[in-house]
Amino acid sequence: MDKHQPILPDTVNEIEFFLREISVILKRKGRDILADFPITPPQFSALIWLYQDGDMTIGELSQKMYIACSTMTDLVDRMEKNKLVARVRDDRDRRVVRIHMLDYGQGIIQEVLSARRAYLSRILENYTQEQALQAEQSLQLIYKQMLTTE
Repeated sequence: MDKHQPILPDTVNEIEFFLREISVILKRKGRDILADFPITPPQFSALIWLYQDGDMTIGELSQKMYIACSTMTDLVDRMEKNKLVARVRDDRDRRVVRIHMLDYGQGIIQEVLSARRAYLSRILENYTQEQALQAEQSLQLIYKQMLTTE
């Protein structure tokens, strides 16, 4: 990354403010959208990780969600009861049990993501394609920088 003039503290403050507020709004709207589906916000979080990364153990999933394994076990129990996921033995190591998203869970996640994207499309409907691409690129830069400095 090439060096530019230092960014003014007021600019940093404003960016932080808007990212925080956007996060709050997205979380609230996401919960509103979930009210129309038979899953809870924690189940959505678990399912989205499984949707993105594939099967994983309870330990791996609990680390990604920053929750205790015992809490994750309870969550998986409820998701399994609701036919969203299944526990399956690992092919390479039968001692390892992985959480696998079932078709029903996958269908719900796709519907929820579709509803969330429709909401964002309505928010962006007055943007030009160029403005939307600029927003995407700016967010992508912030995201990538955050990943490299964790």
